[in-house]
Amino acid sequence: MQRKDYTTTEHDFNHNLIDKDALEVIARLKRAGYEAYLVGGGVRDLLTNHKPKDFDISTSAKPEEIKHVFNRQCILIGKRFRLAHIRFGHKVLEVATFRSGENTDTLITRDNTWGSPEEDALRRDFTINGLFYDPTGNSIIDYVGGWEDIHQRVLKSIGDPVIRFKQDPVRMIRLLKFTARFDFTISPECRKALEICKEEIVKSSPARILEEILRMLESGSSSKFFRLMAESSLLELLFPCLTHFIQGKHGEEIYSYLDQADRVNKERYDKALDRNVLACCLLFPILEHELKLQFTDKGIAPHIGEIMMVSAGIIKAFVTSSFSHFPKKMSTTIGYILTTQFRFTPFSGKTHHKPKLYHHKEFSLALQFLKLRTLINPDLAEEYETWKKLFKQNIRPDKPPHHSDSPVKKRRRYYGKSPRS
Repeated sequence: MQRKDYTTTEHDFNHNLIDKDALEVIARLKRAGYEAYLVGGGVRDLLTNHKPKDFDISTSAKPEEIKHVFNRQCILIGKRFRLAHIRFGHKVLEVATFRSGENTDTLITRDNTWGSPEEDALRRDFTINGLFYDPTGNSIIDYVGGWEDIHQRVLKSIGDPVIRFKQDPVRMIRLLKFTARFDFTISPECRKALEICKEEIVKSSPARILEEILRMLESGSSSKFFRLMAESSLLELLFPCLTHFIQGKHGEEIYSYLDQADRVNKERYDKALDRNVLACCLLFPILEHELKLQFTDKGIAPHIGEIMMVSAGIIKAFVTSSFSHFPKKMSTTIGYILTTQFRFTPFSGKTHHKPKLYHHKEFSLALQFLKLRTLINPDLAEEYETWKKLFKQNIRPDKPPHHSDSPVKKRRRYYGKSPRS
C-alpha cells in the first residue's frame, strides 16, 4: 500500500496529551541523525480520543546506537526482541528499532532483523496499530490503511489474519481486547481466522496471556471483553473452570462484578483497582455459590476455617485447570481477600473486631473488595462504613499497613508492552 501522510488540518487530536519525555526522546534521536516516530497504540489512542497509556517509539537507530545517544539513561533488554528502555526516574519509555522480514506462517521466536519504517509497519498486528506520528511536522504516516479503518471503526489484520494469528496467537486476544475497548467491528476475514485459529492460543506464553487478562481487568472494558472471550471459545481453552460457571445459570453474577469494577476504573484513568481485587470479581461469585451448596442450603453456617478451606479449593481448581496460573503470592492474597469478606459479613451475623485484623498487610485490599460489593448490594454500605472507620482508628501512625485505605492503587508509570503482539 502506498504511503499516505495526514497533516494537522486532517487530524485534530490534542498534542498536549503526548508525554513530554517521549517527545524529548524522539527529538534527541532526530538530532543524532536518526528517524524516530511515536508508533502503535499511542497514535491509535490519540486518534480515537483516548488518553494514551503507552508511548512507544520506533527509530532507525540500532539498539547499540540508541544506547550511545542516551548513555546511562538507557538499558538494552531482550533476546527474541531487542529493545531499549529509556529511564526518566521511575518512568520507562520503550524504543524499538524498525524491523523487517517475511510474514511467514511460523511461530515468531526471534525478531531482530532491522528494516525501514514501511517494513516495520507491515509487521504489526492490526492496521489501527500500524500508524506513525512525526511530531516534527505534526503529521500521521500511514502505510497500511489504518487511518481509514480507525475512522470506519473496523479491525483489520495487516496481511493474512490466519498467518498472523498463527505467528503470534496472543493477537487473537488482542483482537477481542480492541473490540471491547473501542467498540470496533471485527472484519469478516479476522472473524473467520479467529474461528480457524482459536486452538492455536495454547501455543502462547502463559505469562503473556495472564498479563493481557490482568490488563483487561484494569481497562474499564473487562465485562465486554470476557463476554467476547466466552463467545469465541478462547475463554474455555484458557480458563475452563471459569467458563463452566459463566455458562451456568449464575454466570451473570460475575459480569455484575466486572461491570462495577469497570465503572470504578473508568472514573479514574490514571489509577485502577488492585489486580488482586479485580481477580476476586471472577472468583467471589463462585465461592458464594459453593458455600451455599455445601453449607447454607443445608441450614449450616460455616465458620471461617471452613470458608478458608473452600476458598483455597476453588483457587487451586482454578489455577490447576487454567492455561495461565496466578503467581503463588497473588493466589495467597486473593484467598485472603475472599475469606475476609465473611469476617466483614459473617453467616452467623456476629462480627468480631479483633485489633490484629486491621494490621494484616492485605486488609485494605479486602476492604476495597467490600466497597465493590456495596455497589452491587447497597445493603452492605453500612457494614463497609463501620469497618472503614474501625480500620482508620486501629492502624498505628508509626507503622501503617502495607496498602493504603484508598479504594484504588496507582499504576506504575511504565510505557511499554509486549513487542509487536
